[in-house]
This record gives sequence, structure tokens and C-alpha cells, in this order.
Amino acid sequence: MDTSSSTGSSSSDLPTFERWRRKFSMITGLGGTQEERTADMETYHHSRCEKWKKELMTYSPAVVFMMKHLKLNGCNVSSDDIVCAPCNVNRAGGFSPEAGAVVLCQGKFLSKNHMEDTIVHELVHMYDHVKFKVDWNNLRHHACSEIRANSLSGDCRWSREVMRGFVSFSKQHQECVRRRAVLSVRANPACPDQATAERVVNEVWESCFNDTRPFDEVNQSATSQPLHPS
Repeated sequence: MDTSSSTGSSSSDLPTFERWRRKFSMITGLGGTQEERTADMETYHHSRCEKWKKELMTYSPAVVFMMKHLKLNGCNVSSDDIVCAPCNVNRAGGFSPEAGAVVLCQGKFLSKNHMEDTIVHELVHMYDHVKFKVDWNNLRHHACSEIRANSLSGDCRWSREVMRGFVSFSKQHQECVRRRAVLSVRANPACPDQATAERVVNEVWESCFNDTRPFDEVNQSATSQPLHPS
């Protein structure tokens, strides 16, 4: 039986017109079933995620640098250790200590630069896990790694903060790092309340914000912002 037009078929197996029809449906939301549109969108997101991931693991200076230093610490990161997958949560990625792998939420990326920042962020967590033996149930350990990952990755660059609706010309980078670290610690099941999250971030702030390993310093592109208007 010919199953080339079934919902489960890969797009490359479909006749030319059917591929065009489903791409048109995916873009416009018109035609086809909801299941077809959802499946086609996930296929598109996964393909784009894998393409960008491969390019970044090969050509991104920051990603290649992090992979090099993970290897120096006994952790050889391959493409299999950075997984593109659909996510139900409202975030771009995550690090699984149990699996020793990074998950990229394939439908959440605004651009390849966004994915680059996310990969670097999660590789900082992986680096901390390997080098410093982080106990992720210890809120001080978790807070320290979140401070470092947000500061070193580019997650808190000025343009990204503007897109989130946060605009500041004074200590913008520090404010963003602190806010995002508190949010992450608060989401830890071991954290009882907001006050505890804020307290542990404050307790480790000075030493962890100033710890830029394996970088010599915070990348200027991670903190770039326009000049203050005169």
C-alpha cells in the first residue's frame, strides 16, 4: 500500500505537490489537518535546530571554546550530547546532569544567535558539573552556576534584555544576571520560596560573578549595549 501521503511520512518521501501543499499549510495555517500542521512544524523546527547546532559546534568561537575546555576536563562533547527536541516548558534549553547532555528546545529559538547563547549557557553548566562537581540540590551551588552561565553566555546582552522588556543603562548586565539566577534557583524543587532564592544568590554573588572560568574575562559581546545618550 502506498503510504507516501500519510501524516507520519517524512517530507522528503512526499510528492512535490504534497510537500508544497503542506509547507503552504504550515506557513498560513490554512488547509490540511491540525495534526499534519503540528507534525510539519515540529519537523521544520527539528531540521533547523540540527542545522544551526552543527554550524555552531563547528564555527562558533564561544561554543568551540567551551567544548575545548570541557574536553580538557575529561568531557568530550559530541553532537549526540546536544539534543534538539520539542519542549513544553517556556525556555530555550536545559542541562541534564543525570544524562550529561544539553537539550535544545527546538521551537523556541528567535535566531541562530539565540541558540548560540543558549548552547554556551548550558555548556557552562556542564563545565561546572564536570570541573566543580556541582550538587544541583545545593542551592548555593546552583545559584553560582546560574550566575556564571547567565553572565558568560550572552543571555544578558542589552539587545536581548530590550526584547524581554527590560531597559537599563546602568549595571544592566549585573541586574539581568541576578534576576535570571534568582528565577532559576526559585524553580529548583529544593528551594522553598522567593526569599530563599534571593538570599542564596546574594550570598554567592561576589565570588561567582567574578569567576569567569574557563574564559579570561566576560566576553564583551555578552554585555554589549549602546552608549548612554548625552
